[in-house]
Amino acid sequence: MYSTTDKKSKNGFERKLGFFPCTNIVIANMIGAGIFTMSGFLMEELNNPILMIVLWFIGGILALCGAICYGELGAAIPRAGGEYAFLSELYHPIFGFLSGWVSFIVGFSAPIAASAIGFSEYFFRAFPQFFSLGETSVFISLALLKKLLAIFVIAIFTFIHMRGIDLGARIQNYLTLLKVGLIVAIVSIGFSFGKGDFHHIVEQSSFSFSFGGLKTAGLSLMWIMFAYSGWNASTYIGSEIRNPEKNLPRSLLAGTGIVMFLYLCLNCFYLYAIPPNDMKGVISIGGLAVGNSLGKSLEDLFSLMISFALFSSLSAFIILGPRVYYSMAQDGNFFKFASEVHPRFKVPYKAIMLQGLISMAMVLSGTFDQILTYMGFSLGIFPVLAVCGIFKLRSMGKSTSRFPGYPVVQIVYILSITAMLVLAFFERPAESSIAIFTVLIGVPAYFVFRKNAELRG
Repeated sequence: MYSTTDKKSKNGFERKLGFFPCTNIVIANMIGAGIFTMSGFLMEELNNPILMIVLWFIGGILALCGAICYGELGAAIPRAGGEYAFLSELYHPIFGFLSGWVSFIVGFSAPIAASAIGFSEYFFRAFPQFFSLGETSVFISLALLKKLLAIFVIAIFTFIHMRGIDLGARIQNYLTLLKVGLIVAIVSIGFSFGKGDFHHIVEQSSFSFSFGGLKTAGLSLMWIMFAYSGWNASTYIGSEIRNPEKNLPRSLLAGTGIVMFLYLCLNCFYLYAIPPNDMKGVISIGGLAVGNSLGKSLEDLFSLMISFALFSSLSAFIILGPRVYYSMAQDGNFFKFASEVHPRFKVPYKAIMLQGLISMAMVLSGTFDQILTYMGFSLGIFPVLAVCGIFKLRSMGKSTSRFPGYPVVQIVYILSITAMLVLAFFERPAESSIAIFTVLIGVPAYFVFRKNAELRG
């Protein structure tokens, strides 16, 4: 559908990124605050270690199904913007706008804030004395110090990525390798030399297949899919990928497969190191697991390393989100200034700055544990529509890279995610309704932007 042989794409971006940095961006975008903070909440909801592992596996399979589907979509429509580009091309611009609208409010800014808050939580676990001022000062509380540190981190990485994709991608590569290496080290050292008990996995293994139990499982799977979110990451930078028909789908599949394996290994280590009852509700679950298994000194070390590893996911979100806003603005569906590309660094610098400011505001609002369900529900809607678009893409004869498994892979993804969203809605109707409302208020916003574009045009 688009020529991808030129070194420069038609929107002004340069096609510089190959398979390795694209795969790194996928891995970095997926491995974030979720895997290092969520398992304690999952155990509190499920009260069943085996079921928790099974749901992490199911989540990985669904993410792989999504990656296969997006590989085909991204190869046929190699534009910046991900779902925004796909839905606008295959359906109507309003559907693309709504997906970008949700990404603007929820999909990128909130995870950036969550990763920054996760960094400050783990950093505090490693160096509690760093926050001693907050315990003694009548002017600055401990909670405020953590938020200020999170905001500082967002500001640094926003500045880095305003300096160009080359610098950002190099830093991204190093951070991703650090994060993958950290997970491998935790699992291998923990299982080889640490204390633990595999019998933890079979403790409290009862589960009711009643509607109430299914609702809980659906909500838990939605949280897990949020931890897997990012399996579609390289589709957001399609305009900057060399040979996207090959590199884009390969990066999605390779990155998602690696992350699925790492997630399963890390959760098995959590259960090996921590009795299920002790896991419940713990945010810094990685630090607790290392402390139980390897001792306090290594707990401090690994907590510090995890805190810095969260830089990688934060950095990846800062790379990807502004490309969506850029594409929307180019089409007249967003603030015009978001379409401006820096003349020297060739990045949408004003969109990057806007996202950084929104993420900082979310840190101050304390949304980390309050909007997990809201984010999960919001982010589950539009990928289903995008995957449905493959049927239309093939019927139009515009699919350039066909992957095996059609139509089973697409049907499994669509039905599974739809069932998950329905069950999660019944389990948490308030947060889910707010997510739906967020989508609906995007409809009048779309027409306002379109009217302003026509007046300018």
